[in-house]
Amino acid sequence: MSLDARTAQWLEGLAASGLPPLNELPVPAAREAFAGAVSAYGIATSAAARIEERSVETPHGDVPVRLYTPEGSGPFPVLVYFHGGGWVLGDLDTADGVCSYLATHSHAVVASVGYSLSPEARAPVAAEQCHAVTQWVADNAALVNADPERIAVGGDSAGANLAAVVALMAREAAGPRLVHQLLFYPVVTRQTDAESYAAYGDGYFLTKAMMEWFFDHYLDGGDGTDWRISPLAAKSLAELPEAHVIVAECDPTRDDAEKFAADLAAAGTTVTLQRFTGQIHGFVSLAEAMPEGKAALADAAARLRGTFRRGWEPRVWLAR
Repeated sequence: MSLDARTAQWLEGLAASGLPPLNELPVPAAREAFAGAVSAYGIATSAAARIEERSVETPHGDVPVRLYTPEGSGPFPVLVYFHGGGWVLGDLDTADGVCSYLATHSHAVVASVGYSLSPEARAPVAAEQCHAVTQWVADNAALVNADPERIAVGGDSAGANLAAVVALMAREAAGPRLVHQLLFYPVVTRQTDAESYAAYGDGYFLTKAMMEWFFDHYLDGGDGTDWRISPLAAKSLAELPEAHVIVAECDPTRDDAEKFAADLAAAGTTVTLQRFTGQIHGFVSLAEAMPEGKAALADAAARLRGTFRRGWEPRVWLAR
């Protein structure tokens, strides 16, 4: 393994800054530090997408949703996107650059979901909010100039966890119908004993201790084996929409994400898995510092366009 030169430079700068790891800060300070890092090193908001703010009622309160609409007349396909940050950090603003990029380059409406964070709201609140917003998008597609037959879900890190969980929830509830899962370095299990945790669990930005901190805030005393927290633990991964899974080589969560991709494929789902060598967890959100993040975004947008051109293929939805 050899870190990408730009990524190594960023990590060296982080170490030299003397800033404590996020998990050693109080939650409000960690949120501020995370937002500052994304603001400094994330891609800029694209001016080509029109942005609109909405609020969606869910069983767990109103949830803010930011809609990015590309140029054109529509109706457009739609990507419902969930931001990363360990379910504790992040918000609509930290996902702004990524969502506007995907809207512009996949030529789709992107609905970015400001789900409730932990520890103020613990699992499975965020997942149920995200499913409710996805259902709202399907039910109100005409309102947002979207095509209800071409809905995808996506996210990064904890947001990718929520996207995978929403796909499972949609299968269980027989809707909404989804055509794609876009998963940037998804966190798919509560367990932290994979070999990649031993190899990359310290010194590569996301650490094993940080993941434990996130889970301690997200869980409400459970062991995390519920598939709404750990989709890798689902009894079946059959009858799910196709998935594009992006992982970073030097990421403690890599092995579990790759196993999830393999299990999806074994269950009959069409899966593409892309590993970016020399990269760390978060490289897409930090794409101005780590240019391979832009390559991952460009490829993801291209794959979304391909899926949306094919549209919805009928599937058998089985309750489990």
